[in-house]
Amino acid sequence: ITPLPFQSVTGRKAFTEADLWGSDAHVLHVGLGHSADLLVIAPCTANTLSKLAHGLADNLLTVTALAAQCPILIAPAMDVGIYSNPATQENVRLLSERKVYFAGPVEGRMASGLTGLGRLVEPAELLGNIRLVLGRAGPLAGRKVVVTAGGTEEPLDPVRVLTNRSSGKQGYAITQAAIDAGATAVLVTAPTCLMPPVGARVIEVHTAQEMLESVLQECPQADALVMAAAVADFRPKRAAQNKLKRRDGIPTIELEAAPDILQAVLKLGTQRPRLVTGFAAESQDLLENAGAKLESKKLDLLVANDISTSDAGFGVDTNRVTILTANAPAESLPLLNKTEVAEILIARIAARLENP
Repeated sequence: ITPLPFQSVTGRKAFTEADLWGSDAHVLHVGLGHSADLLVIAPCTANTLSKLAHGLADNLLTVTALAAQCPILIAPAMDVGIYSNPATQENVRLLSERKVYFAGPVEGRMASGLTGLGRLVEPAELLGNIRLVLGRAGPLAGRKVVVTAGGTEEPLDPVRVLTNRSSGKQGYAITQAAIDAGATAVLVTAPTCLMPPVGARVIEVHTAQEMLESVLQECPQADALVMAAAVADFRPKRAAQNKLKRRDGIPTIELEAAPDILQAVLKLGTQRPRLVTGFAAESQDLLENAGAKLESKKLDLLVANDISTSDAGFGVDTNRVTILTANAPAESLPLLNKTEVAEILIARIAARLENP
């Protein structure tokens, strides 16, 4: 790959080794090293890793790294035996002690045909690590944020569950936004097809009861709780021990109330997080129903969305929400990507924690 594709895509110059010896060589590496917020070396070979560990500066990359005033993130990529070699491991140790960040490597198949630890992380994971490092000093630095996501599953029998259409996208986006803002994020998630954000501590649950237990365990140390999950209101009173068979006729399923997590959080008293945000997915009387939930659960913030439209709510990438707070006018947002909704919500949470 030549420098031209990088310059064409980014609209910026792609510096090469030849630039180090150009007319601006005496300042180029200093300018690059001092102007960056983060220096990412991906992929990083064993040779470059060794040079970085021992302060060698014989090319544009290593001299820039030596001059850099910003954090450095390394994504190693090398064959199995090379990465596991004691010399390489010692270089990794030295760089880690100097607070250099690492993304990977991961296990996988190499160009040599061998399989093991040494493969470059996938781009999505690398981007997640970049966001994690860049967000470390954000407005939520030092804060713990607990987020719930996905639709809970209540078993009917060993095969079937009673669930809902929640994809978990909004909850995962909120978790990522919290990490971007520097928070220590805990994601309590029902089953989804999504990849958790890099840096989040993930607690996997299935039922409303399991989610309740996990939330109550995490709340006493949390600064904020965001209940974005679609938690079941009802569950089968008794789950069948064996698979229900068609030949046995149509079963009668008796339901009972599932645990009310927000109501349980309300009862925590002094162990309740400083800021609790709820979600209300409504198909009618949006503001009336959302306002009643805000008051009954004593919430600090409530995000209401109308799930009767096809472009917002469950299973899509966009959302149209209204943010409610006690004793303040409702804030209606236009149709936005769920990532944008998450960033706005986290900004509101950060501001409320900073100025209660």
